[in-house]
Formats: sequence, structure tokens, C-alpha cells
Amino acid sequence: MLCFTLKMSELLLIAGVVIGVLMIFRTYVSGARCKSKEKLHGKTVVVTGSNTGIGRATAVDLARRGARVILACRNQTRGVTAVALVQRESGSKNVVYMHLDLASLKSVRSFTETFLKTERRLDILINNAGVFMQGTTEDGLGLMFGINHLGHFLLTNLLLDRLKECAPSRIVNVSSCLHNYGNLDFDTLRQHKEFGVGESFWDVYRIYSHSKLCNVLFTHELAKRLQGTHVTCYSLHPGIINSDINRNMNKMSRRLLKPVAALFFKDVEAGDQTTLHCALQEGIEALSGKYFSNCDVQKVKAKAQDDAVAKKLWEVSETLSGLS
Repeated sequence: MLCFTLKMSELLLIAGVVIGVLMIFRTYVSGARCKSKEKLHGKTVVVTGSNTGIGRATAVDLARRGARVILACRNQTRGVTAVALVQRESGSKNVVYMHLDLASLKSVRSFTETFLKTERRLDILINNAGVFMQGTTEDGLGLMFGINHLGHFLLTNLLLDRLKECAPSRIVNVSSCLHNYGNLDFDTLRQHKEFGVGESFWDVYRIYSHSKLCNVLFTHELAKRLQGTHVTCYSLHPGIINSDINRNMNKMSRRLLKPVAALFFKDVEAGDQTTLHCALQEGIEALSGKYFSNCDVQKVKAKAQDDAVAKKLWEVSETLSGLS
């Protein structure tokens, strides 16, 4: 009897562990799925950084739904290759590449000028591109601040009139849960053209977190300015993604991360679900300006919805991008 009891206990323990692992997988690795059946025939979508990772997976899904999808990417060779891949995987030929280098404010302006001349509609703008590495933009700004925030800030503002003309329309800003670890020191920005300094992994981690907080605060302020226009905006955490952003880490960091990523990180198809939810889900218009994760709205810390800081970030961004 004792032996049987022990075996039953072992089975129950194993069952509990399996159930726990499955729950963790469902929540953190697999994640929630976008439930929208929305079709997008006749509509146009721009996805930045869509030559790889969750950006390309997002483009495939939107193309399958019938949208005209613009892959806005820096590298022409990779962009053209991505067009062929997205067309093949989606079964749609209505996918095109347009050059956009978010590390160059001149390139952002050139992209929007070309887009507005050649495209009649813009229904969804997905600001997906991002980098996790130190460097300097063409305009002398920190690379993560310049690409992850300021380039998208300028792009969005230059396309706002077209989005308003095609309303109801949406803007989706891909942020990260790491925004929780960000803080915006405007004195540091003024001195270094970036919200932090340093070259170590932890310095880069912190600066990346600052840029992701910019995404959330930008969305918060943008929603206020869009009230009454029928253009709505959302920021989101896509999940911990096993994606190409890790290519910017050093070789040792990538080696250490690889087995962890394989077990516990979402693949790109799971990682694009919250982006799709924010871009497509019916009935979330009243949640404009909010932050999402796992296809649901999430509470954020006070610093991520600070009206004064969001307004100051907007004003500083207007100056740095040449909008004011």
C-alpha cells in the first residue's frame, strides 16, 4: 500500500509539474491569439522593420486579409527579398517595398513624401522597427532613441493627415515590457542626445528600456491629440520574442541566450498576435492610448502615463525632428 501511495504521489507531482509548465507556456511562450476575422480589401498598411522577425510575420497576416502592405525597411536587398517571401506566404501580390531608414530624419521625410505622392490611402500604421545596440544616427542622436522613438515620432506625424482622411484608422507602436525599467532624464538627453550612456550590456539594456518607455508615453500623448479624429493608437508588448533583434548582441550573449530563447521565448508568429489585435480588433477604440500585452489591455506604472513627462517628450521630439 505504501509503495502504491508513493507512486500515486509521484504521478500527482509529475502531473502538477506538467500542468504548470503548460500554463507557463500558454501565458508566456504561446500567448493569446488575435481573434479578429477582419478583412482588409481596399485598405493600405505600412509596417516598419518588416523585412524580418515579427514585422514580417505581421505583414504576412495583413496581406492574407487582403490589405495592400508596404514593407518600410532600411536595407533594399533584404526588403525586396522580404517582399517575395511575404507574397509567397500570404498568396497576395499586393505587397511592395519602400525604403525607410529610421536612423535618418531626411530618409523619413523622403519616405513620407514618396508615400503621399504614390499611395492614396493609409489605414493602419505599424511602428514595429527597433534596435538593441549602441551607435549614432545620421543626425547625431543615440541610435536607440533615434530609431526606436524619434524616427517613428516624425514618421507618424508626417502621415497623420492621410490617416485622418482615411479614418477610422489606427496607429500601433510596438514597445516592450522593459519600458517598466526606463526613466527619462531630459538633462542627459540634452547633453548626450540619448537617454543614457555606456557600452556594457547593462548600459545598452537600460537605454533600450528608456526608448521603450518613450513608445508608451508617445502613444499616451498622441491619443489625447487625436481625440475626435477617429484615428486611434495603441502601444504594446509583443512578448519575449526569439527574433532577429538579438543579432545586435555580442557572440557570447547570443550563445548564452540561444537555449533559453528556444525553450521560453515566443516565435515570431506568436509574437505578432498583440500587434494584430491592436491593429484589427473591433471595439477597442475607447482604449486609444492604452498599453496592451497578450491581446489585452494592461495597467501601467505612473511613469508610463505621466501627462507632464509625455507632453515634454512630445515637445522635445518636435524640436529634435524639426517639426517645430
